Amino acid sequence: MSFKKIFAAVDDSELGHRVFSQTLELALANQASVMLFHCVTLHSLGESGVPIPVDLGMNVQLMDQAYQAQSLRMERDIKQAEGLLQNYCDAAAKQGLQVEFDSKIDGDPGHCICEYSQNWGADLIVLGRRGRTGLAEAFLGSVSNYVVHHASCSVFVIQEVKE
Repeated sequence: MSFKKIFAAVDDSELGHRVFSQTLELALANQASVMLFHCVTLHSLGESGVPIPVDLGMNVQLMDQAYQAQSLRMERDIKQAEGLLQNYCDAAAKQGLQVEFDSKIDGDPGHCICEYSQNWGADLIVLGRRGRTGLAEAFLGSVSNYVVHHASCSVFVIQEVKE
């Protein structure tokens, strides 16, 4: 089976670097073009949320501060994603590959990956799987599981190495 348009969902993690490396290997072997993609989520795990007053007498100044803090965090996340994608793109171009990149803001990375890969005309999606199971998967979801079941093309899932 030969792939001509490979869509890679990457991030700035060890698993993301493995996804990128495997994508390059596949693209070189198939003389394929590559779309590097990162979905900036609306709510990042591991970061404390912006406190938003919920009582009936909401303080307008606190609401404005919360909005400003959220906007600054989103701008920072978008700039980081663009820098990451540019670095990956530069590394791929040095190997002679035709590479594009894009990032989108979305609350659901799985849906975002499926939609943008289909719009780009990908015949293969490469992404990582962190290996969450049980309650962690139920609460946090599984992007790779969603993509495997909803993608319009083949999906290559790279499992995170557990030490």
